[in-house]
Amino acid sequence: MFRRLRWFIGLNQRNWSTKRLPTPSHNQPLSDRVLPPPPPPVTLDTVHEVAVYIHRFHNLDLFHQGWYRIKITLRWEDGGNHAFMATPSRVVQYEVPEMGSEDPYGIWRIDDADNSFSTRPFRIKYARQDVYLSIMVAFSLPVCNHEGPSTSAVILKFELMYSPMLAHGSEFLDSQDMCSAAVHEYRIPSKALLGLHSYCPICFDSFHAVLVDVSVHISLLTSSTSLPPVTLPSDECADEVVSSEDVDGPNQSDSTTNMSFGQVAPVDSKQVAIIKALIAAHDLLLGDLQEISKSINTAIDLSDLTSKLDGIKLSLVDGVSVQHSSKPQNGIQKTDAMTGFQNDKSTHSMSGNDIVNSFNILGDQLSYLWKMFFTFHRANKRKILAFLRDTWAIDRRAEWSIWMVYSKVEMPHHFMSGRIDESSYLNSHGTALTLWKLSLDPAQGAAMRAELHRRSISQMRINNRSLQDMHIFGDPSCIPIVIVERAMNPPLPATGGNAYFSNLGRKDTNSILSKPISEAINKSTGGSSQQKDRILKVVVFVHGFQGHHLDLRLFRNQWLLIDPEIDSLMSQANENKTSGDFREMGLRLAEEVISFLKRRMDKVSRTANLRDIKLCFVGHSIGNIIIRTALAESIMEPYLRYLYTYISISGPHLGYLYSSNSLFSSGLWLLKKFKGAQCIHQLTFSDVPDLQGTFLYKLCKQKTFENFKNIILLSSPQDGYVPYHSARIELCQASFSDHSIRGKVFLEMLNDCLHQIHAPSSEHRVFMRCDVNFNMSSQGRNLNTIIGRAAHIEFLESDIFAKFIMWSFPELFR
Repeated sequence: MFRRLRWFIGLNQRNWSTKRLPTPSHNQPLSDRVLPPPPPPVTLDTVHEVAVYIHRFHNLDLFHQGWYRIKITLRWEDGGNHAFMATPSRVVQYEVPEMGSEDPYGIWRIDDADNSFSTRPFRIKYARQDVYLSIMVAFSLPVCNHEGPSTSAVILKFELMYSPMLAHGSEFLDSQDMCSAAVHEYRIPSKALLGLHSYCPICFDSFHAVLVDVSVHISLLTSSTSLPPVTLPSDECADEVVSSEDVDGPNQSDSTTNMSFGQVAPVDSKQVAIIKALIAAHDLLLGDLQEISKSINTAIDLSDLTSKLDGIKLSLVDGVSVQHSSKPQNGIQKTDAMTGFQNDKSTHSMSGNDIVNSFNILGDQLSYLWKMFFTFHRANKRKILAFLRDTWAIDRRAEWSIWMVYSKVEMPHHFMSGRIDESSYLNSHGTALTLWKLSLDPAQGAAMRAELHRRSISQMRINNRSLQDMHIFGDPSCIPIVIVERAMNPPLPATGGNAYFSNLGRKDTNSILSKPISEAINKSTGGSSQQKDRILKVVVFVHGFQGHHLDLRLFRNQWLLIDPEIDSLMSQANENKTSGDFREMGLRLAEEVISFLKRRMDKVSRTANLRDIKLCFVGHSIGNIIIRTALAESIMEPYLRYLYTYISISGPHLGYLYSSNSLFSSGLWLLKKFKGAQCIHQLTFSDVPDLQGTFLYKLCKQKTFENFKNIILLSSPQDGYVPYHSARIELCQASFSDHSIRGKVFLEMLNDCLHQIHAPSSEHRVFMRCDVNFNMSSQGRNLNTIIGRAAHIEFLESDIFAKFIMWSFPELFR
């Protein structure tokens, strides 16, 4: 020990700048040898840069006027496992905002207290208002060197900040306090942190219905692209070898007997993984640039990019190849190379010098490509946003298929009195009606099927690479399950003696269908042809019993998101008048629809040539009976040819002949007894003594379904207000063996409706039954859940099921 101490003191007294190090001999004692300084540690600092581009704020249905702004923060999902937090690194205002006289001083700002970015404040005055923000903000998330590539997800949080309207717009500047009105979060999986370009719509919640057009762009970069290479000692020092026997005795392993002085220590596997991650990020960013430029038909110059990666890839002898998937998912191109990086624990042949040089080369090229992308994006922001939005829309059905169960079923043929053709009829489970012989109620079977699927979701590990909407992915097991049964272009059944079609007499609509649209339009508007063609798309929303005209606004908002060009009519004709006769309610709705159509046709004909009309209806509960009654009115006959999509949300199309909910049946009896509600008498077939003379029986004889191109029946086995079979227009278990007049009337009504739904061979019609199964665990056991009211109202208070259906079948709603 004393000999080593003397050696250390003498070592510090030498003049390293003027004296040359002698070449030691292997026989020289260790204390007399000169040791070079230890190599500097290899530091590979990387950073994830998340760029958020905010294009437009579109107000769909905000309840309050006032000042709004969007606040954005970025954080690691695992909380305190990372020493560095996300900070806004740069902000680029693409366009100078159009300042009005009321907000000339609005500016964006960065809050150092929580590392947040806030857009400029803007004033919202009316619905369907657009505010173009056109701003890009980039957040930096440093990754610690010792951690290797990131394995944690990132939470991207958007807050809608609100301040009430003051007397003067400039008074807003006196108050910096804006309250948080709504929050929408997205989860960025660790796989996406290598590189991603995705559309990211922000809709907040049902009380703050807006659409913020946002795109997210991510890349892995080096925090410094000018790291010096590892400095090796002189050749003489490099040749020196330390004997293991001089250090730790003769029992030391042979692996350390030939270590040279000055040689860089073995490279950690995490450092090699960082190099591989940078290579993957480079390939992703380069491929994305090429794909985007090709898709928007705008060339991008990559001639200055020099490739030096071949040598780096060859040096990674134990590395994994980076391959792009041919099928994109919520982005441009994807890779699973990250999994290989994290699982690669073998040794590598790369030295510290190779690591640093590779790090510098990759950093330079990634920085060059990232800057090029920003320049390219600024010049083509609208085209890129449109391309990413189209890609996002295509991927929705695949991503949301977790909560949707698809099946194709054959449409049932006609049903005969007293027996059923079991060979031609399949129930909702795709199995024959023999299940009914086991006393399995279809509603119970559908609920059981959904619950089993919900349990499988709770055990599922969602590990995709897409941006994950936390409204959905936050608690996947609580999201509604939608079971879709689709029958496309069903054949028209032949009319037989045993089918109840002989006395129907098809209504001749050839004269209506043969009329050119210009004749109908010019007759009602008196307009002439213009140069520009336009299709008028009108959607009518009809509320249910004792409902409000805004009951279906969530469904309307989803429709507006998928097709902003629609004109929506929230029917008010029967508000506070839903206890009367359906005939009166239907006539009022028909007059309201015709008046609205004429106003819209007149407005469009002033500026364009009205080429076609698409008239759609959405009804909730008895609103569906009101819709069908209105369509049967003679004044609606000229407009039947324009019918396009019909959505029935829990509609009692076959009435309440067979109802298994005794509590609700008792409530109906009380309404008839003490309130004298005529519509309840009509629904329960007590309006006239003869069942074949009742209103609903006659309504089923009318061709109320026949002219729609698309028919979607939404039902829920949890809904106790409307019989399950009545909402789905299918046979019920109780009528299976009912040979009375009631059973005969029910089969006639069912056959009449199904005959209309079956399209002629010359037409194309889509018919779907959608079972929506809500998660009622949070509501507990109360009166609403017992009587089935909770699920009936949940159709109005939740829009996730509507989002699933509409974005999975967009062709039915555009």
